[in-house]
Amino acid sequence: MSAKRPPKPSAPSADKGQLHPRNRHQGRYDFPALIKTSPELAAFVIINPYGKESIDFANPAAVKVFNRALLRQFYGITHWDIPADYLCPPIPGRADYLHYLADLLATDNTGEIPRGATIRALDIGVGANCIYPLLGNREYGWHFLGADIASQAIASAKAIVQSNQGLSEQIDLRLQPDAGHVFSGLLKPEERFELTLCNPPFHASADEAASGSKRKWRNLGKLDPKRKLPVLNFGGQAAELWCPGGEAAFVARLIRESADHREQVLWFSTLISKSGNLPGVYATLKKVGAVETRTVEMSQGQKQSRFVAWTFHDAEQRRRWLQAR
Repeated sequence: MSAKRPPKPSAPSADKGQLHPRNRHQGRYDFPALIKTSPELAAFVIINPYGKESIDFANPAAVKVFNRALLRQFYGITHWDIPADYLCPPIPGRADYLHYLADLLATDNTGEIPRGATIRALDIGVGANCIYPLLGNREYGWHFLGADIASQAIASAKAIVQSNQGLSEQIDLRLQPDAGHVFSGLLKPEERFELTLCNPPFHASADEAASGSKRKWRNLGKLDPKRKLPVLNFGGQAAELWCPGGEAAFVARLIRESADHREQVLWFSTLISKSGNLPGVYATLKKVGAVETRTVEMSQGQKQSRFVAWTFHDAEQRRRWLQAR
């Protein structure tokens, strides 16, 4: 593998525009069913230009209530809320990441997806929404540790976990005290994880984040000078959206620190929103001595995304790790 010739995806990837086959959110949303379980959603349903029921995704309140309805109907999450101006994630895409990570573990486990609380996953940047631990626990029964540098995000995630029966035993939350580190200062020496996952901040500054949002609305044909739109369509705090150096710098730091914790994690992974960052990611992985790297392409409608996973253990070591859990 080299920076000039990125590795081909070595795990099943999505066909263009299609979600993972196990993703619960195939096809159009059933709004009558959603409203039946979450009546508050009815006030936000609109008819889009194609004559179909939808919501106004430019309205943060609508997006929050919509997410709450999806979590309640599909995953049995009875309570979910986030503070104003925090990131409100697109649930189908978040679920896809988890499903492909499950497939990744299955390749080291004779094709069977490991399930249950003996599988431990670490979510770097869990956020106020706690979305990955919620979905991963409900889909596969995995035990999660969610970490964040923002105390308000941890407090919000804890409120969600504590308000849903049974989740407090399955999801732990921990503040990373040093914003300049990822794993260092966070993990205890005896802790082991089968997976880490991360949705890194992808902008290099607040101005870049705002410009990216405006460009997105313009491309979607929703930028109306007569209408005041939110600065960011899904909200987001600074730590969620940008960091010095942007996605490339954050992921480079994550990879470098992963090498120092190689014995504690089976597979590290991170989303990569900008394909132009991949050559640098591969070069850094080569530099730290990653034994194997996987790049998995994902797709949600017109949106293309991907994650990169890497390990410092060979195939036999990974097989024995999972057999011993």
